[in-house]
Amino acid sequence: MKYKREAIVAGSFYDRNRQSLERQIKDCFLHQVGPQELPNTSKQKMKRRIMGVISPHAGFMFSGPVAAHHYLKLSLEKTPQTVIILGPNHRGVGGDVSLMASGLWETPLGIIGIDSLTAGEIIAQDKKNVITDDLQAHLMEHSIEVQLPFLQFIYTDGEYKILPISIANQQLEMMEYLAEVIYQIIKENSNKFLLIASSDFNHYESQESTKRKDAEAIKHILNMESSLLYQAIRGNNASICGPGSVSIVMEVCKKLGIKEGQLLKYATSGDVSGMNGQVVGYASVIF
Repeated sequence: MKYKREAIVAGSFYDRNRQSLERQIKDCFLHQVGPQELPNTSKQKMKRRIMGVISPHAGFMFSGPVAAHHYLKLSLEKTPQTVIILGPNHRGVGGDVSLMASGLWETPLGIIGIDSLTAGEIIAQDKKNVITDDLQAHLMEHSIEVQLPFLQFIYTDGEYKILPISIANQQLEMMEYLAEVIYQIIKENSNKFLLIASSDFNHYESQESTKRKDAEAIKHILNMESSLLYQAIRGNNASICGPGSVSIVMEVCKKLGIKEGQLLKYATSGDVSGMNGQVVGYASVIF
């Protein structure tokens, strides 16, 4: 019997009830900070062009409207076979890099299976033995879970799986190595995969300070400059929580021939909620 990882932030980061959650997601799309249109749920969809996205992972009442921008774009394209979701390990449980290689993930919108085949291939490709199959790293971590309701809302055919990877060691050298590992596995059939880097941007400073710090970071992200991104984070003392996830997605996309990123939306929690004292930055980026 497959292990089922239950939703641990349903009822806090997003609504616990299925119908209420569907309304909440629709509200994110229609919000004044959101794209102000609902996603395409018809069967007529375009060939896939988006390889990777950067997506926030705060409560939907704060970051959902920003996330809705790239999920709207994704809804226009065919469903990928596997969504590799990379998120920071906020709790420090598990190893440097922990994937969940088998089982199921549940949200109020249903159940999603894990791509165990690709998980096994990634572990086999890891010659440094830094990637572990570690369920414990995922049990209480929210950064991957909060992407799932949006995926379930836009991909209604159910023909996709996920591969969750939680990252504790976000040193740049490690991220460049992981990008190469993932690239070697997906390069022959890259159109079957979607990469999601789950990350919020600067935390708990003024609107002015947060937007200034995030603007420099986003400049390097759009130029796909991982080293300069890390330098900017250190130089500005910016509290971006998932630079590792972001750099992995950037580096894999670069190896696949993508030249630049596109910023769909940037906003802070203050822009969404009206509470402007200490804000968190959120960006919607596609590659």
